[in-house]
This record gives sequence, structure tokens and C-alpha cells, in this order.
Amino acid sequence: MTSSPVIERWHQIVKTKDAAQLQALLADNAVFESPVVHTPQLGKAITFKYLHAAMHVLNNDSFVYLNEWQAERSAVLEFQSTIEGIVINGVDIISWNDAGLITHFKVMVRPLKAVNKLHEMMGRMLQAAR
Repeated sequence: MTSSPVIERWHQIVKTKDAAQLQALLADNAVFESPVVHTPQLGKAITFKYLHAAMHVLNNDSFVYLNEWQAERSAVLEFQSTIEGIVINGVDIISWNDAGLITHFKVMVRPLKAVNKLHEMMGRMLQAAR
């Protein structure tokens, strides 16, 4: 299956950590669902903050996408990264609109010690961004 243009753009953003391109790929009404925050985060600004922070926390030399499953306007991307000796395995569940802008981004992570480490590090990154 050919990768959608949205997912191709996403991979390029992950590779370059390009904040401007990330902003451009998000719909104004984007929703972000975190593995550690109870409620969905609503809007482009907060979705950008979480994704941008995650790119700096997770996207190190060990980060890799392992598998992808795509539908017409959605995709599931399985990833793996190692932080401080903890292997983090998870999925990004991404949906987009007809304009090719991301409208929904959900991250799920395992195992528990990975969730805890991610919570700690994302908390620090988001605090520093304030």
C-alpha cells in the first residue's frame, strides 16, 4: 500500500523535527490524546505543544517506526524508542480531514514503566516550554 501524503509529511516532520511544518500539518480543531492525560487536549495550539515536546522526548537515535496500517483518512503507526534504558513501545493513531490536515492524534504506550518514564519526561518538557 502506498503511504498517504499526510503520513509522508508526518514522517518528514519526525525526521527533521520541523516545528513550522508540524504547525502547518495540524487542523485548527485538532485533538490530542495522551497516554498519561485523562482528557483529550482540544485545539491546534495544545496539540502542537504535546507533539512538539514528544518529538524531543521520544525522537532520539533509537526511535523507529516498526509498522504502519493505513485507511483512507487514518493510520496507525507502531513505534519504539529507548529512553534511559527503558524500551518504549507504542502506537500513533492519526486521522486527517479532506484538506490533508491532522484532526486527531492519539498516542498509546506500553509497558507501564515506559508510560511512567514518558510522563516524567514530557512533564519536564512541557513545564520548560511555559
